[in-house]
Amino acid sequence: MLKEIIISIQAYGAAHRFIKAHKLWKWIIVPGFLYMLLFVTGMYFFSQSVNNAIEWIALNTGLKRWLDTLDNGFLGFIFTMGSMLLWILLMLFYFSLFKFLFLIIGSPLFAYLSEKTEAILENKDFPFNTQQFVKDIIRGVQLAIRNSLWQTVYVLSIIFLSLIPLLGWLTPFLAMIVECYYYGFSMLDYSMERHKKSASESIAFVAAHKGLAIGNGVVFYLFHLLPIIGWILAPAYAVVAATLSIYPLKKEALEKIQNNNG
Repeated sequence: MLKEIIISIQAYGAAHRFIKAHKLWKWIIVPGFLYMLLFVTGMYFFSQSVNNAIEWIALNTGLKRWLDTLDNGFLGFIFTMGSMLLWILLMLFYFSLFKFLFLIIGSPLFAYLSEKTEAILENKDFPFNTQQFVKDIIRGVQLAIRNSLWQTVYVLSIIFLSLIPLLGWLTPFLAMIVECYYYGFSMLDYSMERHKKSASESIAFVAAHKGLAIGNGVVFYLFHLLPIIGWILAPAYAVVAATLSIYPLKKEALEKIQNNNG
């Protein structure tokens, strides 16, 4: 899996060179600005609500009153650290819901960008079929909803773990891995749907190549450390990088089939 994570991370460098060489900037900037606007708006509402949510939990569970009566500095430190961890987990949970909403909205454009990337790689055009394109969008939306539900289950479970002292300190890392996996999953699936793979086949493929999904998601999230530019480039770069990382596997599969037939 580590090898696939490295391949997926390196694919971002290849994606930048690919986009630059083939002048795909308009397909990068348009969804990028949309994503940036939604991201800034979503994070604003998150910051307005999360502190109130943590305070509500502390007051209604009686935890804050209990700590005040003990007047124990160490327990106060644990409570502060727990609050910070819970803040991070709630941010990841909030961001995951926002992320899948954007994937649903941007699905048509991302599907086209992935198709265009492979068309350039193979030096041929994929004939545009409106009916098939609509089917692919519906399938992508259904898979995004399915992934968001499963990710919600995992993240909520991790949030409950975060309430356990000491053990809870590992939960942001676990939540981040889950986030990266499911985002990379969505990026890889654009290639899967173009090759008429069913949702179950796509799920099985990504499960067998978890490293490609995790690596793609890791770099996508690292892009967010670079304000404005990173937010604009992150989603479309992830699509192109996922397509480039999965393409060698497709060629390898075709070569095996040809060798078997020969």
